[in-house]
Amino acid sequence: MVNSAFSQELFFTSASFLLVVIYHAHLIYQVRTRPLDTAIGITNHLRGHWVESVMQEKRDILAVQTLRNWIMAASFLASTAILICLGLVSVAASSEKMAEITPFLNELVREHRVLWLFKLMVIIINFFIIFFNFNLAIRYFNHVNFMINVPPSLAHKINPEYVAGILTHATFHYTVGMRGYYIGVLLILWLFGPIWMFLGTIIMLSVLHHLDAKPGGSAS
Repeated sequence: MVNSAFSQELFFTSASFLLVVIYHAHLIYQVRTRPLDTAIGITNHLRGHWVESVMQEKRDILAVQTLRNWIMAASFLASTAILICLGLVSVAASSEKMAEITPFLNELVREHRVLWLFKLMVIIINFFIIFFNFNLAIRYFNHVNFMINVPPSLAHKINPEYVAGILTHATFHYTVGMRGYYIGVLLILWLFGPIWMFLGTIIMLSVLHHLDAKPGGSAS
């Protein structure tokens, strides 16, 4: 019985992770080779034009308000990620809290504490990566806040292309953080059984494919 449960755990977990990796590898390839066929590529392209228009027309208030909204969202998501991370650490360190959750888990996890702790550790690492990426996004957004308001006559190297590149770095880390949240949902389902994780993966990738392939509908 345990061997059957372990085989099921291994098969569905491996399949779920493999599907996520293949999907995002394909997405990265599409963004690099045919960017205008993806929502991410289109928004990156338009973002460069936005920076150029802001710097040329000196639309400082628009730039500051837009970047402030990005920073506020990234700050909230980073704070949420680290709170979830600390909460999971607390659960992993407390045998009483683990005992309360155990009845809701699948049979294999209930009988193997090491597997339960391993799953929790993977989730904790995932949310720490989310926190790290949103912090980097905030860092780059703050850099853009200064650069986008500097006249080119005072700093010749600070041109629209350079500022757009920094902004692209910021939005990249923001996107990675958001994808981490999506994967975090799958990892939570993993605690309740590999089949739940696999079904969640199929649904999530179907939704992401629709959003990533639709102009203006990026799931970042």
